[in-house]
Amino acid sequence: MNPTTIAAQVAGVRELTPRVREYQLVAAPGQALARYDPGAHIALHLTSPELGAFVRHYSLVGGPADGVACYRIAVQREDRAQGSDFIHRTFAQGTRLQISAPRNNFLLGRNDARSLLIAGGIGITPIYAMLASVVRRNKDFAFVYSGRTAEQLAYRDEAMQLAGARGRLHLSGEDGANLLDLRALLAAQGPDTTVYVCGPAGMVQATHQAAAALGWEPGRVRSEFFGVAGSPHDVAFEVHLAKSGRCISVGRNSSILEALTAAGVELLYDCRRGECGLCPLTVLAADGPIEHRDRYLSAEERAAGNTLCLCVSRIQGQSLTLDA
Repeated sequence: MNPTTIAAQVAGVRELTPRVREYQLVAAPGQALARYDPGAHIALHLTSPELGAFVRHYSLVGGPADGVACYRIAVQREDRAQGSDFIHRTFAQGTRLQISAPRNNFLLGRNDARSLLIAGGIGITPIYAMLASVVRRNKDFAFVYSGRTAEQLAYRDEAMQLAGARGRLHLSGEDGANLLDLRALLAAQGPDTTVYVCGPAGMVQATHQAAAALGWEPGRVRSEFFGVAGSPHDVAFEVHLAKSGRCISVGRNSSILEALTAAGVELLYDCRRGECGLCPLTVLAADGPIEHRDRYLSAEERAAGNTLCLCVSRIQGQSLTLDA
């Protein structure tokens, strides 16, 4: 399933921190942007000389109050040469690109009695939209924004002003020694609180672990995390398709899904984030260990090593054979 893309262009660029820029995207003439709810994200379909064709996902900052004349995304530039580096180097006013319609795997419950919104670093992007929503609807909430230093936190002033007395800024320090005490934070919540957390994988996992240790029902913590786009240790490899007999190269900066769809292989997929469960295929052989980066497969399925989510997972080897 290859979703239809929308022609868009960059209407403005704003420096938020030394590493984070906001890009305002508008529809190209004859196109239209769809409405979205807080927590939604879009996919950017890009091509660069270094990376080839690739896709990156970014949460939409704002919410229904922003209208549909413009989408806002915030991109944190990573040290390694990944998609964010390409965006920072090349995106300027007038840059044209293809984007997906908004999708939402991190939907804010409109009937929550009370919401606890936790953002870690660049994880503020979907949380900011949620914050704007609960404030506008006069809902009960608390907001915690955590990071190493205040200067590194995008939308810090706007978010804290919006949250008012219900907002809290937590700084862990350059060395990260003063980590946010997530268990104490959750323990202070009433039984009617639903938690929304977005940030580094370790922070998100720690939030779920703290809730489990306190005996919370799993559905009370809803999350989204960043960091599945790539690793500096990724290597290029070949994918052999057993049924068709084709052999397709996967670059170190490309996902298996991106490489196969670019080669014209028809596949089922949706989220491209390792969450929806549409893209897993059976692994027939691999000459290196599988690096599972999804949040869909069970621990038992990962340990078995015979299934892989094409959109985010890969191997540390040179050859992978799939049942396709």
